[in-house]
Amino acid sequence: MIQNYTLKNKFLLLLIVLIAMSCNQRPSQNIAFYMDIGNEPSSLHPINQPFDGAAVRVREKVLETLVKNSLETYDWEPSLATSWEISEDKLTFIFKLREDVYWHDGEKFTAEDVKFSFDAFFDENFNGAAMRPLLDGIKKVEIIDEYTVKFIAKDAYYKNFDTAAGLDILPKHFYEQKGKSKGFFNKNLVGTGPYKLDIYKRGNRVVLKRNDKWWGFKDPENKQHNFEKIVQRFVSNSNVNIEMLKKGSLDFVGMSPEMYMKRTSGPEWGTKVHKVKTKNKSPKGYNFIGWNLKHPILKDRMVRKALYHLVNRKLMVEKFEYGLSEPAVGPVYHSSPYHDQSLKPIEYDPKLALKILRNRGWSDSDGDNILDKVIDGKKMKFSLTLLEPSETFLKYDTVFKEDARKVGVELNIKQIEWNSFVKLLDERKFDAVRLAWSASVDWDPKQIWHSDSINGGSNFISYSNPKLDKIIEEVRYEHDREKRIEKLKVAERIIVNDYPYIWFTYKDIVLYGHTDRIKKEKDSLNYSVGTTYWDFKSKMRKEAY
Repeated sequence: MIQNYTLKNKFLLLLIVLIAMSCNQRPSQNIAFYMDIGNEPSSLHPINQPFDGAAVRVREKVLETLVKNSLETYDWEPSLATSWEISEDKLTFIFKLREDVYWHDGEKFTAEDVKFSFDAFFDENFNGAAMRPLLDGIKKVEIIDEYTVKFIAKDAYYKNFDTAAGLDILPKHFYEQKGKSKGFFNKNLVGTGPYKLDIYKRGNRVVLKRNDKWWGFKDPENKQHNFEKIVQRFVSNSNVNIEMLKKGSLDFVGMSPEMYMKRTSGPEWGTKVHKVKTKNKSPKGYNFIGWNLKHPILKDRMVRKALYHLVNRKLMVEKFEYGLSEPAVGPVYHSSPYHDQSLKPIEYDPKLALKILRNRGWSDSDGDNILDKVIDGKKMKFSLTLLEPSETFLKYDTVFKEDARKVGVELNIKQIEWNSFVKLLDERKFDAVRLAWSASVDWDPKQIWHSDSINGGSNFISYSNPKLDKIIEEVRYEHDREKRIEKLKVAERIIVNDYPYIWFTYKDIVLYGHTDRIKKEKDSLNYSVGTTYWDFKSKMRKEAY
């Protein structure tokens, strides 16, 4: 059901007031840009928590890579490296480093840091297993001189250069400190980037302060990173962050279709605050429910298919997303060249779901309206618990729960705080989880879908298909993009037909809101909204945060 401001939401209104007070409500112009990053980071540590979405939003402003993708063309551009060479056999990459770069703590940046940034993920003193599937095409990093490094590949994996070029570069001296606890590195971060970590207040915010010594500010053509401070707040409730945007406690909020359509009316909109609907070429991620495939009930592929038929995504699109998206099919966004357009969404069909379950031996033997079955000599009820880290998505889960109940499937929804959620995910202590993945321009399924990634990757659902493994291994050495695309379409079909996830929706559009004090040239760049290019219309120096 759609959340609204009725008497039952008195607590929510009180929460909004308390958060606004905690924000030290400030004058309409100051030197800090306020944005919502959703959940609080589980850890800022880039080695043992590389894929935490909220942490990535912090780290991307603090850490840098050797080269970076242009937000307009997606071509490689210099960053910490000024130039690079690729050998003819594509097994060696040499990067010439900048000589005028310093870490935020004043130490000099050198080739030693680049080598450390690769080696650390394979060092048992660090828990870097999650990144290893992405790095396993690189054999080693050699130092040629203080400002030149060579990456040597094990093989001709087509993304080896991307891996080397896009690796977050970390300060060796910082992470090799003795006597520092794991907790210290979880909440401290040192980089070379345009912003440095100023404050990390648990449960409230991260404050980033502009690094005036950043090498990029010496370039007269640079138009990015104009805010003196960036305050990143942890606001997972969509009612709250819209109110904070209206009150000026946030300057930027990414919006869901429901927020855009139903919560952006009133005299403030178009004057104090603005809503934007735009498009760009950036890869679009997806929300999903992932099943623990080692669970005795969920091992059965046809049971997973039956569960998929209990998800009324058309209703969800109409009711919660206002026709601004469409039911998803699989792990590749539908405008990607890697997506097989012949694949069709699984339709909502409770009768078919029940038929499939009965064919698989499920029945209500004791009349309690919950299906049951004897599995491995033990009677089991068809009862599963879904872990949900976001209050915003609870309404989708609830629709699924109610429709599942009608055919005798008990789905218990447990909303859980993000750090606890990540811990259970890492320990594989779940029946089902609702999560989201971001996407990339070139799709390599290994990190999420290869059997090797069950231990040491992001395949936390324990999915394994030998036929898919073989395709993934073959395609990694195919440098002809068109041939790679055709093979990966086969891979997508295999994944989709195994029903390891329930995919929710695809979105082509980008929705967000911002305060009137923001100055921007366009609504979006080709591969990003482009907030790094934004500035204030006025720069009155007042209270920062």
